[in-house]
Amino acid sequence: MPTPPLCLLAAAVLLLLLPPPAGAQETCSGAAPAPPRRGAWMSVASFGAVGDGRTLNTAAFARAVARIERRRGARGGTLLYVPPGVWLTGPFNLTSHMTLFLARGAVIRATQDTSSWPLVDPLPSYGRGRELPGGRYMSLIHGNGLQDVFITGSCSAQIAYCQSATPSLAGENGTIDGQGSVWWDMWKKRTLPFTRPHLLELVYSTDVIVSNVVFQDSPFWNIHPVYCSNVVIANVTVLAPHDSPNTDGIDLGKWMLHSLSKSEQNLCVHKNEVPSASCTADSSSNVCIEDSYISAGDDLISIKSGWDEYGIAFARPSSGITIRRITGSSPFAGFAVGSETSGGVENVFVEHLNFFSMGVGIHIKTNSGRGGFIRNITISEVTLNGARYGLRIAGDVGGHPDTSYNPNVLPVVDSVTIKNVWGQNIRQAGLIRGIRNSVFSRICLSNVKLYGSASIGPWKCRDVSGGALDVQPSPCTELASTSETGFCTT
Repeated sequence: MPTPPLCLLAAAVLLLLLPPPAGAQETCSGAAPAPPRRGAWMSVASFGAVGDGRTLNTAAFARAVARIERRRGARGGTLLYVPPGVWLTGPFNLTSHMTLFLARGAVIRATQDTSSWPLVDPLPSYGRGRELPGGRYMSLIHGNGLQDVFITGSCSAQIAYCQSATPSLAGENGTIDGQGSVWWDMWKKRTLPFTRPHLLELVYSTDVIVSNVVFQDSPFWNIHPVYCSNVVIANVTVLAPHDSPNTDGIDLGKWMLHSLSKSEQNLCVHKNEVPSASCTADSSSNVCIEDSYISAGDDLISIKSGWDEYGIAFARPSSGITIRRITGSSPFAGFAVGSETSGGVENVFVEHLNFFSMGVGIHIKTNSGRGGFIRNITISEVTLNGARYGLRIAGDVGGHPDTSYNPNVLPVVDSVTIKNVWGQNIRQAGLIRGIRNSVFSRICLSNVKLYGSASIGPWKCRDVSGGALDVQPSPCTELASTSETGFCTT
């Protein structure tokens, strides 16, 4: 197949990633290198794929990726083009130095034949599947040990290539559809044999960009970079139902609900909810997530780093993470840290969040037995319209993988700043609940204004120290009475 002038497409990507001019909004520029000019181009249709929504194309995707891998020495790597159509497939792997490009009208749709989903080993920092012991189902789109991977549907209309030989490239935002309902039904009926699959999981990978794609109805988490570095996730849309049909209530017992606090369980049961987190950065560094819309059934964006003794032993923190300009809705949290933070979470900067109809606006959570640390977290410029809690910082959230964890291994939570938050229709301002033998320290609330439709529940705090400046309703005495608040003004 002749190679189109992909340098023009690369130029479009470079324009998206260049530093902004003076006065422009901050971007993820520099978090991951812009992909080089791809030296080759191929369509999945050339490998026998049929985009009719009925033909199973797993083998065609595998053949296409295998061809790209054999061409790894080709200058700049290869672009795999997914034309308009519905491309039914089972799980498949990506390879290094490739772009997965979804044209406008292209849908990569997961098969609902669960028997065709292979199992993969548990992540070493979790020691088992997140929901059930043993292995876990492979994600729909998967990669391990990769470098220079670009998943996108973006092609600038100003670029001549996008308007020439392949007009369908001129669109944006193809869709990756997990068809998750069959998995949610298994989860509710307790017939799920292993942990559900994600839509996209990249493991031990670097220089990753995900942009201008819709992720829809994931069986479990949507986007999961784990043990990765230099990751940009920008201009994505994530959609999943807030609740699922369930006429007989939910008694989840040993299932996912065991990892939630009592109040979260009440939220879950009340909403008949199928938890399905959206974007989870896990034991990863130098990650930037921005300019995205998320509406899903669990935490919209979550940062994790391993589970109890397995995460402690693996000892890989999440660090250097920037999140900005996220809009969305969920019965759980808008932005969350934890509760699996045994490898540590540090140096996180979050700004310009706009959440509505939330369970919790901001949720930082850990538990005895976790170990690890949560430190140097800054969250600012947050707007909430409707939430049960404005924010929660809690040391009693989350279950344990097995009975081998040490309950005396306590986490450290230090230097968390939350500022410039405005919320309306808030039922309770917030809860900050540390651990008796590991007081949460240097917790700063500054210019936090939360209002209810009538009266708003007060702050509830214990085992915490820090400062509170210009907070409404009046902050808890554990913060208001702290004399040393210099750290809260710098």
